[in-house]
Amino acid sequence: MTESPLVKRLLWSGLLAGTGALASLASTRVASLIWHRVFGEDPPE
Repeated sequence: MTESPLVKRLLWSGLLAGTGALASLASTRVASLIWHRVFGEDPPE
């Protein structure tokens, strides 16, 4: 199954999408924490 170039490409695309989504969530959370500590309020929507 993993010898097929198409399957490898699909797995790679899925891995990139998943890690990109996790990185986005993590960066949003970190930015929100920084904003809250600096300004003492929730970040703007």
